[in-house]
Amino acid sequence: MASVQCVSKGCAAPGPVPAGSIRLYSMRFCPFAQRTRLVLNAKNIKHDIVNINLRDKPVWFLEKNPLGQVPTLETPAGEVIYESPITCEFLDEVYPEKKLLPDTPFGKAQHKMLLEKFSKVTPLTYKIPMGRLKGEDVSGLHAELKQKFRELNKDLAKKKTKFFGGDSVNMTDYMMWPWFERLEAFELKDCLDDAPELKKWVKFMSEDPFVKVSGHSVDIYKAYYKTYLEGKPNFDYGL
Repeated sequence: MASVQCVSKGCAAPGPVPAGSIRLYSMRFCPFAQRTRLVLNAKNIKHDIVNINLRDKPVWFLEKNPLGQVPTLETPAGEVIYESPITCEFLDEVYPEKKLLPDTPFGKAQHKMLLEKFSKVTPLTYKIPMGRLKGEDVSGLHAELKQKFRELNKDLAKKKTKFFGGDSVNMTDYMMWPWFERLEAFELKDCLDDAPELKKWVKFMSEDPFVKVSGHSVDIYKAYYKTYLEGKPNFDYGL
């Protein structure tokens, strides 16, 4: 069972997850859920997707994940896994072909440390557009985001590789990508002006085949986030 349009309260629960597959409860515009979709596609894992209306969640979904958040994974055994970094690590362990996480304990620690640093970036990408909408002065937040990009640029420059994971895309890159994909829609692309290596990374990432099929056009993002910022998100926009 797959749902392109989001399901809401009152909708019937999907049937059991078929053997040999896994189910992702998602939302088309959620950057955290996009992380898990990227990993599912990059690892060629058989899956179906059920999109959830995050403002009017089905009771059966809240029974699976009391936090009511996406991404949430469900296995054929009825096991439920949520939180985007945890879902992605789970998939990498359970489906060991084409490993995306580093092999060594130090490599894994580096991945987690970089994601911890990146976690300070994600709130800014929402605070700035929301502040603009309210007519607030967001120049300080804008400067803060530019500084955080300069720091990430230094990390990438030290590595002397195309990607944060090395010369090919790995888990770190996929976990960071969804917010960079939205920069143009949020009118924040100029925050990369002082980060030349990061700017190159964005170009390389945009050419990745799994990135190409995981997101939306700038126009669709702009239109969806307009409904989001106005407090009436249209989760099915563009269908």
